[in-house]
Amino acid sequence: MSNSTSLVTPAHFKPAGLDELVQLAAAEPISPACEHFYFLRHGQTNRNALRIFQAPDEPLSELGLAQAAQAATVLAGETIRSIVCSDAPRAHVTAQSVAAPHGLTPLPDAGLRERHFGVLIGTSSASIDWACAPEGGETLKQFVDRKRIALAAALARPAPVLVVAHGGSLFVLAALLGVTIDLSVLGNAQPLRFERSGPIWTVKPLQAKGDAEASIA
Repeated sequence: MSNSTSLVTPAHFKPAGLDELVQLAAAEPISPACEHFYFLRHGQTNRNALRIFQAPDEPLSELGLAQAAQAATVLAGETIRSIVCSDAPRAHVTAQSVAAPHGLTPLPDAGLRERHFGVLIGTSSASIDWACAPEGGETLKQFVDRKRIALAAALARPAPVLVVAHGGSLFVLAALLGVTIDLSVLGNAQPLRFERSGPIWTVKPLQAKGDAEASIA
């Protein structure tokens, strides 16, 4: 596992406070027993497109629904035994779409929700700072600790597992596993495959996508 405190390769932008997030997560890594698993960020929402911090109940846009359907087509060719998702509608609906071809029922977990940004919800996320401590929201440490528990539990399910969650989940997950990611893999509904060789994890996209959305929350 890398000892670097910066596990992200820049791709046009790098959110402020990301190094702090990585340091907090990497300080207490996880070691899933599985050989590989899948991760999928939810489809796009209208507030993603507008770069606005969104509440948990923000629904998928029409484009987001189409993206989820496309991800389902890609993942239909993979062997998946368990699907665990954030209980936020944008992630849960995405998970239901990709679960259908496998005859599975997604298991929602509130611990996989995106970070709660408190009073920032409804404001611009174009200059997101993960190190902020928004009034009425989660601190960065609270968020990382919550994600560590939820992701470890999800990856302990019968393998191969698919986790359907949020951009923040992917940042924390990568840091927990010591994986360097390119921000381009943060695109909405981009299926990713994480693989382990000994103690080393790597990630690869299963489908070419465009650049990551600047609003990831």
